[in-house]
Amino acid sequence: MTTQPPNNTPETLISVNSSLLLSQMGCGTWAWGNRLLWGYDQSMDAQLEQVFNLALSNGVILFDTGDSYGTGKLNGRSESLLGQFSQRYNGPNRDNICIATKLAAYPWRLTRQAMVKAGKASAQRLGRNIDLVQMHWPTANYFPWQEWPLLDGLGDLYEEGLVKGVGLSNYGPKRLKQVVKRFAQRNIPIVSLQIQYSLLSTYPVTELGVKEVCDELGIKLIAYSPLALGLLTGKYQEKGTVPKGFRGVFFRQMLPKIGPLLQGLEEIANYRQKTMAQVAINWCICQGFIPIPGVKNCQQMEQNLGAMGWRLSEGEIMELDKLTQQVEKQMVKNPFQTK
Repeated sequence: MTTQPPNNTPETLISVNSSLLLSQMGCGTWAWGNRLLWGYDQSMDAQLEQVFNLALSNGVILFDTGDSYGTGKLNGRSESLLGQFSQRYNGPNRDNICIATKLAAYPWRLTRQAMVKAGKASAQRLGRNIDLVQMHWPTANYFPWQEWPLLDGLGDLYEEGLVKGVGLSNYGPKRLKQVVKRFAQRNIPIVSLQIQYSLLSTYPVTELGVKEVCDELGIKLIAYSPLALGLLTGKYQEKGTVPKGFRGVFFRQMLPKIGPLLQGLEEIANYRQKTMAQVAINWCICQGFIPIPGVKNCQQMEQNLGAMGWRLSEGEIMELDKLTQQVEKQMVKNPFQTK
């Protein structure tokens, strides 16, 4: 069942500063331009524009992208598509569109000016200023000396009025506090933190305690991969078909290990007359996150919309949390996630 919630109004959106609004769920666009992992080709563009329009008309104003999204010659394709779609869109929430991009810490980006240049290149592909600019990943785990100049460059983008807000991605609480302290010296707030978070990936919260720190600092948490690359959708079975390529290999390894969680998820979904994906996304919302599930077609977008407008009960959340604790150790931890 994919019942859609009523259209969101500006009053139901989330204000993170005086000029930046987010929605309680966003739209991830990693697949928009990625041939290797997601099988993108340009014949999909018209359908992706329909996804964009459907999201906005239902109050999903947050579109998450990155300057590294798009494989090979299609590098930056996701940003370019979002720029084209936003310029052509003329429906509800047009003035509230929030495009959040992540600037990659490439090995060849070594100076703050390199980050400013990257932000301006993203804005050119978008045809508009970036709303929320984010550090794609920290380099603290491998090149700690590289990180501060890149972060300072993000601050420069904000001070030059080229972005409405600054966020981070894949940071743990210890490193987060250091960055917040440094930015506070320039009166620049960190407004969001994006981490890998789902029923199969709670490590940054349960073991690192990142949510308590973000709540204390007033930082909004964004959950990427809330469906664990599709493992939590119920679409794939242990003895059934799996995606091609890397995802297929990964799914073959994981599906036998997470059966109890998928069974519990399915039982709640059936009781609620929802899909497993809707329950998994709603669980993230109930945990205080803005989930940004990836979307490639309108059917997926319609399903995701059905994750809003209701809440799991405390008992259902406790049951899912218990099942998560039993299987999460099977997941590979994100190598870029810092403490």
